Amino acid sequence: MKLIIQIPCFNEEQTLPTTLADLPREVEGFDTVEWLVIDDGSKDRTLDVARANGVDHIVKLTNNKGLAAGFQAGLDACLKLGADVIVNTDADNQYDASYIPDLVAPVLAGEADMVVGDRQVEKIEHFSPLKVRLQKLGSAVVRRASETEIADATSGFRAYNREAAIQLAVVSRFTYTLESLIQAGKLLVATKHVPVSTNEKLRESRLFPSMWAYVRRNTISIFRIYAQYEPMRVFMSMAALLFLLACIPWGRFFVSWVQGEGAGHVQSLIFGGVLFTAAVMLAALAVMGDLLHGQRILLQRVFERTRRIELELGIPPSHYEPGQPNGEQPATTGAHAAPPQTTAERDAVRP
Repeated sequence: MKLIIQIPCFNEEQTLPTTLADLPREVEGFDTVEWLVIDDGSKDRTLDVARANGVDHIVKLTNNKGLAAGFQAGLDACLKLGADVIVNTDADNQYDASYIPDLVAPVLAGEADMVVGDRQVEKIEHFSPLKVRLQKLGSAVVRRASETEIADATSGFRAYNREAAIQLAVVSRFTYTLESLIQAGKLLVATKHVPVSTNEKLRESRLFPSMWAYVRRNTISIFRIYAQYEPMRVFMSMAALLFLLACIPWGRFFVSWVQGEGAGHVQSLIFGGVLFTAAVMLAALAVMGDLLHGQRILLQRVFERTRRIELELGIPPSHYEPGQPNGEQPATTGAHAAPPQTTAERDAVRP
């Protein structure tokens, strides 16, 4: 059994050594524990620091693609490197790495395919009361959308077994935490959460320059993801609301018309007609969105089968570099073999 701990990074030369120093090299239930860093177009010495601190694998993206793209690239590389279980953590050492055994325990026991570390946000000292309430509200919305019981939807401290990682395909450019959770709830991925602790904050978040930016971005992300996976519910609810609002000015006009004063309230009739037209358009969007959602499911199945074929053929991960200074890779065999490093070897495994 192989465990790979992946760490998405962007300009993390200051915090990465602390993060790596806390990561385990042995976890009960695994024969091998390896580290993988996803360098998301860093401009500093992140790669040098990673190599100096013994990282086994590196995925080096040419320019900054965003956290979600880095996460997806890491999953792809971990699968092709033969990981049976993948743990994702942050480079700023936010999560206490001593909880990794607790995180992977439900996966090893066959109780879950995906496990999320619950930070218990109310216990985090640097989280303001407003941020705690917003976190809980966002998690509640995501729980409803995903039909899961995950308490901390925005936690990036997660463990995936091989089947869960194969099925996930994040397309959001901003966040992977929300989309992957909702996607897991819609797929054959059993989810669970375990309580974890966080470390002292080393730096400010780079994803959110302010509290209101955090609220705005997460609200938009939740709406977009919810609309992707539940278009009929989202747009039909909005259409029903507009139809009810249209009934108000229509009712006002009808009462005036009965009283013989309808000519003076034509504007109510027009306003109601505008709202009704908007309701019909939203209803049409609901139908179109539902049809597109069906296509998305088919594409998801094609993606999953393509990934399985790539793994069977031994296709190497893209943007891959060995982490060891001498270029050596940990010995693996069979379907979990390390990716070939020479051009001839790469060509040999391609169909």
